[in-house]
Amino acid sequence: MSPGRVEAVCVSGSDLLPLPGRRPGRSGIDKRPVAGRVAVHPLGLDGDVQVNRKYHGGEGQAVYAYAQEDADWWAAELDRELPAGRFGENLRTTGLDLTGAVLGERWRVGTALFEVTACRIPCANFERFWGVPQLVRRFTARGASGAYLRVLETGDVGAGDAVEVVSRPDHGVTVGLLFRATTTQRRRLPEITPALAHLPLKDRPKLAARIEKRLGATA
Repeated sequence: MSPGRVEAVCVSGSDLLPLPGRRPGRSGIDKRPVAGRVAVHPLGLDGDVQVNRKYHGGEGQAVYAYAQEDADWWAAELDRELPAGRFGENLRTTGLDLTGAVLGERWRVGTALFEVTACRIPCANFERFWGVPQLVRRFTARGASGAYLRVLETGDVGAGDAVEVVSRPDHGVTVGLLFRATTTQRRRLPEITPALAHLPLKDRPKLAARIEKRLGATA
């Protein structure tokens, strides 16, 4: 498998985005590239802050990757610069089809090992951050969600590191399929069943229940 590459490693640091009148009142979406090697901990990158732990962070969403190729599409669509970190991503990658990444595939990046776990569902804070009306709807229609990662082995990463896909399950459930099944094509939810064990722990019971309900409705 041909390796991709990390273009930038981004963290939120202490400069959290204020959200006046909203809870929890701030967001870690505004991430910026950092120089040098960055330590990878079990729950994320050194210096990164994940504020709303109900929807962000945790063992199955420790790190978020977004592809330069998808960022280029949005830059052309919106006629604006979208430097690394603008999607709230920790890793800006090149040479990887993140929408086509298989849930459970493993990446060796620097000295760390990651596992692809989930898609990113856009939220209202993302739309506010960019100041683009209907961005959540447009992002959903596009379907290039980026990929959440679980940390299997800690280590360190840096810009320029190769992203080597060292293993890939054969169930065929991709990040893109998960995104569609949980947003615009919910009839496809049963298709993600073979990949449930790779999803973030906090999401598995809810999705398993939704799948069971849909299967019961079609029985």
